[in-house]
Amino acid sequence: MKKLFVILVALAAGGAVNAQTFYAQGGLNLANISKNDAGETNDRNTLATFNAGAMVRFGLSKVFDLETGLLFTGRGAKSDTYFGSNEDDNYIKAKFNPYYIELPLNAVVKFPLAADGKTNIFVNAGPYVAVGVAGKSKVESKFLGVTTSSSESIKFNDDDPTTSGQENARYDRLKRFDYGLNFGAGIDLGTVMLKANYGLGLAKISSLETNNSDDDKNKYRTLSISVGIPLGR
Repeated sequence: MKKLFVILVALAAGGAVNAQTFYAQGGLNLANISKNDAGETNDRNTLATFNAGAMVRFGLSKVFDLETGLLFTGRGAKSDTYFGSNEDDNYIKAKFNPYYIELPLNAVVKFPLAADGKTNIFVNAGPYVAVGVAGKSKVESKFLGVTTSSSESIKFNDDDPTTSGQENARYDRLKRFDYGLNFGAGIDLGTVMLKANYGLGLAKISSLETNNSDDDKNKYRTLSISVGIPLGR
């Protein structure tokens, strides 16, 4: 996975030289982690975080294009547990917020709204790979009016992707590499691009779990609402 990520970054950088549209992107992530075999999540656990980076499109035609880039993007989830009806006391609140450098590769189908093709509605889909780089886990509790809190840096394992195991696998480590599929849609108004994207993680995030196909528990689910500002066309 590490070698593949490096190769894809190099291809994206080389392709960017010939790109027709280069744009900065930023927006809101509503992140979660799947809880059952069907890949579903608990809505109460949704964590608000963000994405930011640079993307390129190659201008292949007015109706079809390819898109790639690099994004600094937040994942994770939260958990709020209340011991009683009073939500201002007697609770435990935890937030788990890792950050990744993500490289997507999307096929884009455009439905032009103007003859020049610069204004259009579009849908996109494609794979992504991501590498974990940072993050924090935070816990706050309050009992009988006394509040305590703690914060720790999220740790990733030092996996060698050329082997079948997970090197440095521990209960307090995440897998360094994540991968999955993106599905999205939006509107390109020429001067601004409005996008919605759903990231369907396919890798279990715990470094102790190696069978990603056994069930859909413990995988990232991320809804993103973003704005793109073209820097050149």
